[in-house]
Amino acid sequence: MKQRIVLIASVIIGLIAAALTGQYLKAKDNEVTKTIADLHGRYTLVTVLGVKKQTSTGQILTEADIGHFSVVEGSVRGHVIKDSECPMVLNRRLLHAMEKESLLYWSDIAGGDPVNKGLADDIKGGMRAISIDVGGTAAVSGMVNPSDHVDVIGTFTFPSPQKSTEMEMVTMTIMQDVLVLATGRETAKSRLVNGASQNGGYGAITIEVTPREAEMLVFAQQARGRLVLSLRNPSDGNSYEKDLPRVDFSKIQEEIKTLNMDRQVRILGKRSL
Repeated sequence: MKQRIVLIASVIIGLIAAALTGQYLKAKDNEVTKTIADLHGRYTLVTVLGVKKQTSTGQILTEADIGHFSVVEGSVRGHVIKDSECPMVLNRRLLHAMEKESLLYWSDIAGGDPVNKGLADDIKGGMRAISIDVGGTAAVSGMVNPSDHVDVIGTFTFPSPQKSTEMEMVTMTIMQDVLVLATGRETAKSRLVNGASQNGGYGAITIEVTPREAEMLVFAQQARGRLVLSLRNPSDGNSYEKDLPRVDFSKIQEEIKTLNMDRQVRILGKRSL
């Protein structure tokens, strides 16, 4: 009987010890989990670029040279090159030799960070950048993007050549095949880095023009003309209309039949009408 009591007591003590141990281990597990979470909060890992192997001064970087390394965010200085910026590093020249698995900074790359240089470095020699107020439907429902090519069409109210006391509305194509440098504050470079677009949320675009074209566009805007963009296909670089007319109401009346016939036959390929 005594042995049975001792056995039962031993089992009860064992169960109590197991329960207490379980509680202790659970508390420790929660403590470890919290510590890990705190560490992740303090030491966030980011993926940055580096060189996979020894490189030489002046070497042009290719995909075979560039490695992707996970590092603690706070352990690297601000101008380290992020993984998302890889396309802007390819085919760029190194300013000096680098050891294997060294991290890449913009100070290591000839020309430095292209985004922080701003828009001025994107303008070709002899050209100018000018912003015009177009957005929404005037910018093809906001679907014009940096690096697109557009035609600029203007509608103006002029004194009538027939009756000087009357005004008439005239529409004309001002410029053809114009490079879009920016939409709002978004450029092709900033889009590449951020990986997103404004989705039409802009009220102005910046285009690349000659100094004379810039003067013409400024006058067009000051004359309270309405400017509209016509988006071009990227492969349509050789297309140019030499004799685009000024369009008014009488011009539409004269040519609407001819234009519609041309659309059916030449564009849509219909042979019998």
